[in-house]
Amino acid sequence: MSFKPKNIPTKPGCYFFKDEEGKLLYIGKAKNLKKRVASYFQKKPFDVKTRELVSRIANVDFVVTSSELDALLTEAKLIQHHQPQYNVQFKGGERYAYIKITKEDYPRLETVRAVTKNDRVYGPYAAALSRRQTLWLANKLFQLRMCRHATNRSCLLCRLHNLSDSSGFRVSPGEYAERINKAELLLKGKNKELEKQLEVEMEEASKNKDYGAAKVRRDQLEALRNIADKQLLKFTRTFQQDVVAAMTTRKSLVVQLFSLTKGIISDRREYKLSRNTDLADFIKQYYYENKEIPEEVILTDPLTDQSLIEKYLSKLAGHKVKITIPKAGNKKKLLKLLQENLMISISRGQPDLLALQKSLSLPTLPRRIEMFDISNLGATNTVGSMVYFHDGEPDKDNYRKFKIKWVRGQSDYDSMKEVVYRRYYRLVKEKATMPDLVIVDGGKPQLSAALRALRELGIMLPVAALAKKEEEIFLPGRKYSVKIPKENGAIKLIQRIRDEAHRFAITYHRLLRSKEMKE
Repeated sequence: MSFKPKNIPTKPGCYFFKDEEGKLLYIGKAKNLKKRVASYFQKKPFDVKTRELVSRIANVDFVVTSSELDALLTEAKLIQHHQPQYNVQFKGGERYAYIKITKEDYPRLETVRAVTKNDRVYGPYAAALSRRQTLWLANKLFQLRMCRHATNRSCLLCRLHNLSDSSGFRVSPGEYAERINKAELLLKGKNKELEKQLEVEMEEASKNKDYGAAKVRRDQLEALRNIADKQLLKFTRTFQQDVVAAMTTRKSLVVQLFSLTKGIISDRREYKLSRNTDLADFIKQYYYENKEIPEEVILTDPLTDQSLIEKYLSKLAGHKVKITIPKAGNKKKLLKLLQENLMISISRGQPDLLALQKSLSLPTLPRRIEMFDISNLGATNTVGSMVYFHDGEPDKDNYRKFKIKWVRGQSDYDSMKEVVYRRYYRLVKEKATMPDLVIVDGGKPQLSAALRALRELGIMLPVAALAKKEEEIFLPGRKYSVKIPKENGAIKLIQRIRDEAHRFAITYHRLLRSKEMKE
Protein backbone atom coordinates (compact mmCIF):
# COMPACT_ATOMS: atom_id res chain seq x y z
CA MET A 1 0.00 0.00 0.00
CA SER A 2 1.38 3.43 -0.96
CA PHE A 3 1.78 5.93 1.83
CA LYS A 4 -1.38 8.01 2.22
CA PRO A 5 -2.00 9.52 5.67
CA LYS A 6 -5.76 9.49 5.20
CA ASN A 7 -5.72 5.72 4.62
CA ILE A 8 -3.99 4.90 7.90
CA PRO A 9 -6.51 3.93 10.61
CA THR A 10 -6.57 5.20 14.16
CA LYS A 11 -6.44 1.63 15.50
CA PRO A 12 -3.52 -0.09 17.28
CA GLY A 13 -1.00 -1.98 15.18
CA CYS A 14 2.46 -2.08 13.64
CA TYR A 15 3.81 0.22 10.92
CA PHE A 16 6.62 -0.40 8.43
CA PHE A 17 8.83 2.29 6.89
CA LYS A 18 10.41 1.37 3.54
CA ASP A 19 12.77 3.10 1.13
CA GLU A 20 12.36 3.61 -2.63
CA GLU A 21 13.54 0.07 -3.37
CA GLY A 22 11.08 -1.43 -0.91
CA LYS A 23 13.76 -2.24 1.66
CA LEU A 24 12.38 -2.36 5.20
CA LEU A 25 13.96 0.42 7.27
CA TYR A 26 12.03 0.42 10.53
CA ILE A 27 9.20 -1.40 12.33
CA GLY A 28 7.25 0.31 15.10
CA LYS A 29 4.11 -0.23 17.14
CA ALA A 30 1.41 2.28 18.00
CA LYS A 31 -1.75 2.65 20.01
CA ASN A 32 -3.00 4.95 17.26
CA LEU A 33 -1.35 4.16 13.91
CA LYS A 34 -2.43 7.34 12.13
CA LYS A 35 -1.26 9.64 14.89
CA ARG A 36 2.05 7.85 15.38
CA VAL A 37 2.98 7.72 11.67
CA ALA A 38 1.99 11.36 11.17
CA SER A 39 4.29 12.41 14.02
CA TYR A 40 7.33 11.49 11.91
CA PHE A 41 6.35 13.94 9.18
CA GLN A 42 5.60 16.97 11.32
CA LYS A 43 8.10 19.82 11.54
CA LYS A 44 9.77 19.21 14.87
CA PRO A 45 13.36 18.52 15.95
CA PHE A 46 14.55 14.92 15.78
CA ASP A 47 17.84 13.31 16.67
CA VAL A 48 20.29 12.61 13.83
CA LYS A 49 19.29 8.96 13.49
CA THR A 50 15.57 9.76 13.19
CA ARG A 51 16.20 12.58 10.70
CA GLU A 52 18.18 10.17 8.55
CA LEU A 53 15.41 7.57 8.77
CA VAL A 54 12.67 10.05 7.79
CA SER A 55 14.72 11.29 4.82
CA ARG A 56 14.78 7.75 3.40
CA ILE A 57 11.08 6.87 3.86
CA ALA A 58 9.30 6.41 0.54
CA ASN A 59 6.49 4.09 1.59
CA VAL A 60 4.58 3.15 4.75
CA ASP A 61 2.73 -0.12 5.36
CA PHE A 62 0.86 -1.23 8.45
CA VAL A 63 -0.84 -4.15 10.17
CA VAL A 64 -3.81 -3.60 12.48
CA THR A 65 -3.89 -5.60 15.74
CA SER A 66 -6.61 -6.18 18.33
CA SER A 67 -4.84 -4.24 21.10
CA GLU A 68 -1.73 -2.25 21.92
CA LEU A 69 -0.32 -5.29 23.75
CA ASP A 70 -0.79 -7.44 20.65
CA ALA A 71 0.94 -4.71 18.64
CA LEU A 72 3.89 -4.87 21.02
CA LEU A 73 4.15 -8.67 20.68
CA THR A 74 3.81 -8.50 16.90
CA GLU A 75 6.45 -5.78 16.70
CA ALA A 76 8.97 -7.93 18.58
CA LYS A 77 8.37 -10.94 16.32
CA LEU A 78 8.71 -8.87 13.15
CA ILE A 79 11.86 -7.09 14.31
CA GLN A 80 13.50 -10.41 15.16
CA HIS A 81 12.55 -11.85 11.77
CA HIS A 82 13.43 -8.87 9.54
CA GLN A 83 16.20 -7.13 11.55
CA PRO A 84 15.49 -3.64 10.09
CA GLN A 85 18.40 -1.22 9.95
CA TYR A 86 16.93 1.40 12.30
CA ASN A 87 15.59 -0.92 15.00
CA VAL A 88 17.56 -2.14 18.01
CA GLN A 89 20.38 -4.35 16.74
CA PHE A 90 22.26 -6.91 18.80
CA LYS A 91 24.61 -7.67 15.91
CA GLY A 92 28.30 -7.17 16.43
CA GLY A 93 27.99 -7.69 20.15
CA GLU A 94 30.13 -10.07 22.10
CA ARG A 95 29.22 -13.72 21.61
CA TYR A 96 29.11 -15.10 25.12
CA ALA A 97 30.12 -18.61 26.14
CA TYR A 98 27.99 -21.31 27.75
CA ILE A 99 28.78 -24.42 29.77
CA LYS A 100 27.46 -27.51 28.03
CA ILE A 101 26.85 -31.02 29.39
CA THR A 102 27.89 -33.40 26.61
CA LYS A 103 25.76 -36.32 25.41
CA GLU A 104 27.88 -39.32 26.38
CA ASP A 105 27.66 -42.27 28.78
CA TYR A 106 30.09 -40.35 30.96
CA PRO A 107 29.27 -36.69 30.11
CA ARG A 108 31.77 -33.85 30.39
CA LEU A 109 31.37 -30.14 31.01
CA GLU A 110 32.75 -28.04 28.18
CA THR A 111 32.71 -24.42 27.00
CA VAL A 112 30.72 -23.69 23.83
CA ARG A 113 29.65 -20.54 21.99
CA ALA A 114 27.41 -22.04 19.32
CA VAL A 115 24.29 -23.61 20.85
CA THR A 116 21.75 -25.95 19.23
CA LYS A 117 18.15 -26.49 20.28
CA ASN A 118 18.59 -29.76 22.23
CA ASP A 119 21.87 -28.91 23.98
CA ARG A 120 21.97 -28.91 27.79
CA VAL A 121 23.65 -25.55 28.29
CA TYR A 122 23.97 -23.05 31.14
CA GLY A 123 24.86 -19.39 30.92
CA PRO A 124 25.71 -17.31 29.04
CA TYR A 125 28.80 -16.17 30.92
CA ALA A 126 30.00 -12.66 30.05
CA ALA A 127 33.08 -13.04 32.23
CA ALA A 128 35.53 -15.78 31.29
CA LEU A 129 36.86 -15.94 34.85
CA SER A 130 33.40 -16.66 36.24
CA ARG A 131 32.90 -19.45 33.71
CA ARG A 132 36.29 -21.03 34.41
CA GLN A 133 35.73 -20.92 38.17
CA THR A 134 32.35 -22.60 37.77
CA LEU A 135 33.83 -25.32 35.55
CA TRP A 136 36.71 -25.91 37.94
CA LEU A 137 34.41 -26.12 40.97
CA ALA A 138 31.96 -28.53 39.33
CA ASN A 139 34.74 -30.81 38.08
CA LYS A 140 36.55 -30.77 41.43
CA LEU A 141 33.51 -31.20 43.67
CA PHE A 142 31.89 -34.01 41.74
CA GLN A 143 34.97 -35.64 40.16
CA LEU A 144 33.73 -35.44 36.59
CA ARG A 145 35.45 -36.76 33.50
CA MET A 146 37.62 -34.11 31.83
CA CYS A 147 39.27 -36.10 29.01
CA ARG A 148 37.65 -36.57 25.61
CA HIS A 149 38.19 -40.35 25.36
CA ALA A 150 35.80 -42.22 27.61
CA THR A 151 37.66 -45.54 27.28
CA ASN A 152 41.19 -44.23 27.75
CA ARG A 153 42.43 -46.27 30.72
CA SER A 154 45.68 -44.35 30.93
CA CYS A 155 44.01 -40.95 31.42
CA LEU A 156 45.68 -39.37 34.47
CA LEU A 157 42.70 -37.07 35.16
CA CYS A 158 40.30 -40.02 35.23
CA ARG A 159 42.56 -41.87 37.67
CA LEU A 160 42.91 -38.81 39.91
CA HIS A 161 39.12 -38.50 40.04
CA ASN A 162 38.74 -42.21 40.83
CA LEU A 163 36.90 -42.77 37.56
CA SER A 164 39.20 -45.44 36.15
CA ASP A 165 42.02 -47.82 36.86
CA SER A 166 44.06 -50.21 34.72
CA SER A 167 40.97 -52.30 33.97
CA GLY A 168 38.80 -49.44 32.73
CA PHE A 169 36.04 -47.27 34.24
CA ARG A 170 35.19 -48.20 37.83
CA VAL A 171 32.15 -45.87 38.20
CA SER A 172 28.85 -47.11 36.81
CA PRO A 173 26.89 -44.88 34.38
CA GLY A 174 24.12 -44.62 37.00
CA GLU A 175 26.47 -43.46 39.74
CA TYR A 176 28.13 -41.02 37.35
CA ALA A 177 24.71 -39.67 36.33
CA GLU A 178 24.13 -38.71 39.99
CA ARG A 179 27.35 -36.69 39.90
CA ILE A 180 26.19 -34.91 36.75
CA ASN A 181 22.80 -34.15 38.35
CA LYS A 182 24.57 -32.45 41.26
CA ALA A 183 26.78 -30.49 38.89
CA GLU A 184 23.64 -29.42 37.06
CA LEU A 185 22.15 -28.06 40.30
CA LEU A 186 25.32 -26.02 40.76
CA LEU A 187 25.12 -24.66 37.20
CA LYS A 188 21.47 -23.72 37.73
CA GLY A 189 22.38 -21.81 40.89
CA LYS A 190 20.30 -24.14 43.08
CA ASN A 191 22.91 -24.15 45.83
CA LYS A 192 20.46 -24.58 48.72
CA GLU A 193 18.87 -27.62 47.11
CA LEU A 194 22.31 -29.07 46.47
CA GLU A 195 23.37 -28.44 50.08
CA LYS A 196 20.31 -30.28 51.42
CA GLN A 197 21.00 -33.24 49.14
CA LEU A 198 24.63 -33.44 50.25
CA GLU A 199 23.62 -33.18 53.92
CA VAL A 200 21.20 -36.10 53.56
CA GLU A 201 23.83 -38.21 51.80
CA MET A 202 26.44 -37.36 54.45
CA GLU A 203 24.09 -38.42 57.27
CA GLU A 204 23.19 -41.66 55.48
CA ALA A 205 26.86 -42.48 54.90
CA SER A 206 27.61 -41.86 58.59
CA LYS A 207 24.75 -44.13 59.69
CA ASN A 208 26.07 -46.85 57.41
CA LYS A 209 29.59 -46.27 58.83
CA ASP A 210 30.84 -45.36 55.36
CA TYR A 211 33.09 -42.64 56.76
CA GLY A 212 35.01 -42.17 53.53
CA ALA A 213 31.84 -41.23 51.64
CA ALA A 214 30.70 -39.05 54.56
CA LYS A 215 34.00 -37.15 54.45
CA VAL A 216 33.65 -36.57 50.70
CA ARG A 217 30.15 -35.09 51.23
CA ARG A 218 31.39 -32.94 54.12
CA ASP A 219 34.22 -31.52 51.99
CA GLN A 220 31.78 -30.83 49.15
CA LEU A 221 29.45 -28.98 51.53
CA GLU A 222 32.26 -26.82 52.92
CA ALA A 223 33.49 -25.90 49.44
CA LEU A 224 29.96 -25.07 48.32
CA ARG A 225 29.28 -22.85 51.35
CA ASN A 226 32.59 -21.04 50.92
CA ILE A 227 31.67 -20.21 47.33
CA ALA A 228 28.26 -18.89 48.43
CA ASP A 229 29.91 -16.66 51.06
CA LYS A 230 32.17 -15.14 48.41
CA GLN A 231 29.30 -13.99 46.21
CA LEU A 232 29.41 -10.28 45.43
CA LEU A 233 25.99 -9.51 46.88
CA LYS A 234 23.50 -11.88 48.40
CA PHE A 235 19.78 -11.38 48.98
CA THR A 236 17.03 -13.55 50.40
CA ARG A 237 14.88 -13.61 47.27
CA THR A 238 13.61 -16.98 46.08
CA PHE A 239 12.93 -15.91 42.50
CA GLN A 240 14.72 -14.68 39.38
CA GLN A 241 15.67 -10.99 39.08
CA ASP A 242 17.44 -8.93 36.44
CA VAL A 243 19.06 -5.60 37.25
CA VAL A 244 19.55 -3.26 34.29
CA ALA A 245 21.50 0.00 34.04
CA ALA A 246 22.37 2.10 31.01
CA MET A 247 24.67 5.01 30.24
CA THR A 248 24.96 7.09 27.10
CA THR A 249 28.39 7.82 25.69
CA ARG A 250 29.04 10.14 22.77
CA LYS A 251 28.73 7.28 20.31
CA SER A 252 26.57 4.61 21.94
CA LEU A 253 24.13 3.49 24.61
CA VAL A 254 25.89 1.00 26.88
CA VAL A 255 23.62 -1.38 28.79
CA GLN A 256 24.70 -3.76 31.55
CA LEU A 257 22.48 -6.47 32.97
CA PHE A 258 23.02 -8.54 36.13
CA SER A 259 21.02 -11.77 36.48
CA LEU A 260 20.22 -12.93 40.01
CA THR A 261 19.26 -16.54 40.68
CA LYS A 262 17.65 -16.91 44.11
CA GLY A 263 19.37 -13.78 45.30
CA ILE A 264 22.87 -14.59 43.98
CA ILE A 265 24.47 -12.77 41.06
CA SER A 266 24.87 -15.52 38.49
CA ASP A 267 25.67 -13.64 35.29
CA ARG A 268 26.56 -10.24 33.83
CA ARG A 269 26.06 -9.10 30.25
CA GLU A 270 26.89 -5.92 28.38
CA TYR A 271 25.55 -4.48 25.12
CA LYS A 272 26.61 -1.48 23.06
CA LEU A 273 23.77 -0.04 21.01
CA SER A 274 23.10 3.01 18.88
CA ARG A 275 23.31 6.17 20.99
CA ASN A 276 19.70 7.07 20.25
CA THR A 277 18.27 3.70 21.29
CA ASP A 278 15.44 3.94 23.79
CA LEU A 279 16.02 1.65 26.79
CA ALA A 280 12.38 0.56 26.55
CA ASP A 281 13.04 -0.70 23.01
CA PHE A 282 16.08 -2.61 24.24
CA ILE A 283 14.09 -4.22 27.07
CA LYS A 284 11.32 -5.34 24.70
CA GLN A 285 13.63 -6.84 22.10
CA TYR A 286 16.11 -8.33 24.58
CA TYR A 287 13.49 -10.37 26.42
CA TYR A 288 11.81 -11.41 23.20
CA GLU A 289 15.09 -12.89 21.98
CA ASN A 290 16.21 -14.24 25.38
CA LYS A 291 13.45 -16.46 26.69
CA GLU A 292 14.67 -16.58 30.30
CA ILE A 293 12.46 -13.79 31.64
CA PRO A 294 12.70 -13.15 35.42
CA GLU A 295 9.89 -12.35 37.82
CA GLU A 296 11.36 -8.89 38.46
CA VAL A 297 13.31 -6.39 36.36
CA ILE A 298 15.03 -3.66 38.41
CA LEU A 299 15.80 -0.35 36.67
CA THR A 300 17.25 3.03 37.58
CA ASP A 301 14.47 5.04 35.91
CA PRO A 302 10.89 4.40 34.74
CA LEU A 303 10.32 3.26 31.16
CA THR A 304 8.06 4.78 28.55
CA ASP A 305 4.79 2.76 28.62
CA GLN A 306 6.07 0.82 31.63
CA SER A 307 2.74 -0.80 32.58
CA LEU A 308 2.26 -1.95 28.98
CA ILE A 309 5.78 -3.42 28.89
CA GLU A 310 5.07 -5.27 32.16
CA LYS A 311 2.04 -6.89 30.52
CA TYR A 312 4.10 -7.66 27.43
CA LEU A 313 6.86 -9.35 29.44
CA SER A 314 4.31 -11.25 31.53
CA LYS A 315 2.66 -12.60 28.41
CA LEU A 316 6.01 -13.63 26.93
CA ALA A 317 7.12 -15.29 30.17
CA GLY A 318 3.89 -17.03 31.09
CA HIS A 319 4.13 -15.58 34.61
CA LYS A 320 3.78 -12.15 36.20
CA VAL A 321 6.75 -9.84 35.60
CA LYS A 322 7.20 -6.70 37.68
CA ILE A 323 9.38 -3.69 36.80
CA THR A 324 10.64 -1.83 39.87
CA ILE A 325 12.59 1.39 40.37
CA PRO A 326 13.95 1.17 43.95
CA LYS A 327 14.54 4.26 46.05
CA ALA A 328 16.45 2.58 48.90
CA GLY A 329 17.50 -0.77 50.33
CA ASN A 330 19.41 -3.72 48.86
CA LYS A 331 18.01 -3.26 45.36
CA LYS A 332 19.21 0.34 45.29
CA LYS A 333 22.64 -0.81 46.48
CA LEU A 334 22.77 -3.38 43.71
CA LEU A 335 21.86 -0.75 41.13
CA LYS A 336 24.65 1.45 42.43
CA LEU A 337 27.06 -1.46 42.12
CA LEU A 338 25.93 -2.09 38.55
CA GLN A 339 26.35 1.58 37.66
CA GLU A 340 29.89 1.50 39.08
CA ASN A 341 30.65 -1.56 36.94
CA LEU A 342 29.21 0.22 33.94
CA MET A 343 31.27 3.34 34.61
CA ILE A 344 34.44 1.24 34.88
CA SER A 345 33.60 -0.54 31.64
CA ILE A 346 33.05 2.75 29.82
CA SER A 347 36.12 4.42 31.29
CA ARG A 348 38.49 1.64 30.19
CA GLY A 349 38.80 3.33 26.83
CA GLN A 350 39.04 6.81 28.36
CA PRO A 351 42.32 7.04 30.29
CA ASP A 352 42.38 10.85 30.00
CA LEU A 353 39.10 11.11 31.90
CA LEU A 354 40.40 8.81 34.62
CA ALA A 355 43.60 10.86 34.83
CA LEU A 356 41.57 14.08 35.15
CA GLN A 357 39.37 12.58 37.86
CA LYS A 358 42.46 11.55 39.81
CA SER A 359 44.36 14.83 39.30
CA LEU A 360 41.47 17.03 40.45
CA SER A 361 40.13 14.57 43.09
CA LEU A 362 36.71 14.58 41.45
CA PRO A 363 33.91 12.48 43.03
CA THR A 364 32.88 10.93 39.70
CA LEU A 365 34.33 10.34 36.25
CA PRO A 366 34.01 13.71 34.40
CA ARG A 367 32.03 12.39 31.45
CA ARG A 368 30.26 15.75 30.97
CA ILE A 369 32.51 18.81 31.05
CA GLU A 370 31.45 22.41 30.37
CA MET A 371 34.02 25.18 29.88
CA PHE A 372 33.27 28.92 29.87
CA ASP A 373 35.25 31.69 28.19
CA ILE A 374 34.70 35.46 28.30
CA SER A 375 35.77 37.58 25.31
CA ASN A 376 35.71 41.33 24.75
CA LEU A 377 34.67 42.74 21.38
CA GLY A 378 35.75 46.34 21.24
CA ALA A 379 35.25 48.66 24.19
CA THR A 380 31.64 47.80 24.93
CA ASN A 381 30.64 44.39 23.60
CA THR A 382 31.48 41.46 25.88
CA VAL A 383 30.37 37.94 25.04
CA GLY A 384 30.56 34.57 26.72
CA SER A 385 30.83 31.14 25.17
CA MET A 386 30.56 27.59 26.50
CA VAL A 387 31.77 24.33 24.98
CA TYR A 388 30.50 20.93 26.03
CA PHE A 389 32.59 17.74 26.04
CA HIS A 390 31.02 14.31 26.46
CA ASP A 391 33.35 11.39 27.19
CA GLY A 392 36.35 13.43 26.14
CA GLU A 393 34.90 14.50 22.78
CA PRO A 394 33.24 17.81 21.74
CA ASP A 395 29.45 17.75 21.48
CA LYS A 396 28.72 20.81 19.36
CA ASP A 397 24.94 20.49 19.65
CA ASN A 398 25.33 21.54 23.29
CA TYR A 399 27.62 24.54 22.74
CA ARG A 400 26.16 27.84 23.98
CA LYS A 401 26.71 31.57 23.23
CA PHE A 402 25.94 34.39 25.65
CA LYS A 403 25.55 38.12 25.05
CA ILE A 404 26.33 39.85 28.31
CA LYS A 405 23.16 41.66 29.46
CA TRP A 406 23.60 42.56 33.12
CA VAL A 407 27.10 44.07 33.21
CA ARG A 408 27.95 47.63 32.26
CA GLY A 409 31.41 48.22 30.87
CA GLN A 410 34.05 45.51 30.90
CA SER A 411 34.35 43.19 33.89
CA ASP A 412 35.52 39.65 33.32
CA TYR A 413 34.53 38.76 36.90
CA ASP A 414 30.93 39.97 36.61
CA SER A 415 30.59 38.64 33.07
CA MET A 416 31.72 35.17 34.14
CA LYS A 417 29.31 35.26 37.07
CA GLU A 418 26.47 36.18 34.72
CA VAL A 419 27.02 33.43 32.13
CA VAL A 420 27.52 30.73 34.78
CA TYR A 421 24.39 31.89 36.60
CA ARG A 422 22.29 31.98 33.41
CA ARG A 423 23.51 28.57 32.27
CA TYR A 424 22.72 26.71 35.48
CA TYR A 425 19.58 28.66 36.29
CA ARG A 426 18.22 27.26 33.04
CA LEU A 427 19.37 23.71 33.79
CA VAL A 428 17.79 23.88 37.26
CA LYS A 429 14.56 25.24 35.79
CA GLU A 430 14.45 22.52 33.11
CA LYS A 431 15.56 19.80 35.57
CA ALA A 432 18.30 18.91 33.09
CA THR A 433 21.44 16.87 33.72
CA MET A 434 24.23 18.82 35.40
CA PRO A 435 27.87 18.50 34.25
CA ASP A 436 30.42 16.44 36.15
CA LEU A 437 32.95 19.28 35.92
CA VAL A 438 32.80 23.02 35.19
CA ILE A 439 35.98 24.73 33.93
CA VAL A 440 36.34 28.49 33.63
CA ASP A 441 39.05 30.12 31.54
CA GLY A 442 41.05 32.40 33.81
CA GLY A 443 42.47 32.36 37.31
CA LYS A 444 41.23 32.83 40.85
CA PRO A 445 38.88 35.76 40.05
CA GLN A 446 36.98 33.72 37.44
CA LEU A 447 36.84 30.74 39.81
CA SER A 448 35.43 32.97 42.54
CA ALA A 449 32.82 34.39 40.13
CA ALA A 450 31.64 30.93 39.08
CA LEU A 451 31.40 29.72 42.68
CA ARG A 452 29.42 32.80 43.70
CA ALA A 453 26.92 32.22 40.87
CA LEU A 454 26.43 28.60 41.93
CA ARG A 455 25.98 29.60 45.59
CA GLU A 456 23.27 32.06 44.63
CA LEU A 457 21.50 29.24 42.78
CA GLY A 458 21.90 26.92 45.77
CA ILE A 459 23.74 24.20 43.84
CA MET A 460 27.16 22.61 44.17
CA LEU A 461 29.23 21.46 41.21
CA PRO A 462 32.94 20.61 40.85
CA VAL A 463 34.61 23.75 39.45
CA ALA A 464 38.15 24.42 38.26
CA ALA A 465 39.84 27.46 36.71
CA LEU A 466 42.54 27.25 34.05
CA ALA A 467 45.05 30.11 34.20
CA LYS A 468 45.69 31.60 30.78
CA LYS A 469 49.50 31.78 30.87
CA GLU A 470 51.09 28.99 32.89
CA GLU A 471 48.24 26.51 32.43
CA GLU A 472 47.90 26.20 36.18
CA ILE A 473 44.65 24.88 37.58
CA PHE A 474 42.96 26.54 40.55
CA LEU A 475 40.49 24.64 42.71
CA PRO A 476 38.10 25.85 45.44
CA GLY A 477 39.58 25.91 48.94
CA ARG A 478 43.19 25.61 47.77
CA LYS A 479 45.66 28.45 48.20
CA TYR A 480 48.04 27.24 45.52
CA SER A 481 47.42 26.01 42.02
CA VAL A 482 47.57 22.39 40.88
CA LYS A 483 50.29 21.68 38.35
CA ILE A 484 49.74 18.58 36.25
CA PRO A 485 52.76 17.10 34.40
CA LYS A 486 52.75 17.84 30.67
CA GLU A 487 52.79 14.16 29.75
CA ASN A 488 49.70 13.45 31.88
CA GLY A 489 46.52 12.73 29.92
CA ALA A 490 44.54 15.04 32.21
CA ILE A 491 46.35 18.21 31.11
CA LYS A 492 46.20 17.12 27.48
CA LEU A 493 42.42 16.77 27.75
CA ILE A 494 42.08 20.17 29.44
CA GLN A 495 44.20 21.74 26.70
CA ARG A 496 41.97 20.23 24.02
CA ILE A 497 38.90 21.64 25.74
CA ARG A 498 40.57 25.06 26.21
CA ASP A 499 41.64 25.19 22.54
CA GLU A 500 38.13 24.30 21.41
CA ALA A 501 36.65 26.95 23.73
CA HIS A 502 38.95 29.58 22.21
CA ARG A 503 38.14 28.45 18.67
CA PHE A 504 34.41 28.67 19.38
CA ALA A 505 34.78 32.12 20.97
CA ILE A 506 36.77 33.41 17.97
CA THR A 507 34.12 32.10 15.57
CA TYR A 508 31.43 33.87 17.60
CA HIS A 509 33.51 37.08 17.54
CA ARG A 510 33.84 36.96 13.77
CA LEU A 511 30.12 36.47 13.39
CA LEU A 512 29.37 39.51 15.54
CA ARG A 513 31.96 41.64 13.74
CA SER A 514 30.50 40.77 10.34
CA LYS A 515 27.05 41.75 11.61
CA GLU A 516 28.39 45.09 12.89
CA MET A 517 30.08 45.82 9.56
CA LYS A 518 26.85 45.14 7.68
CA GLU A 519 24.99 47.51 9.97
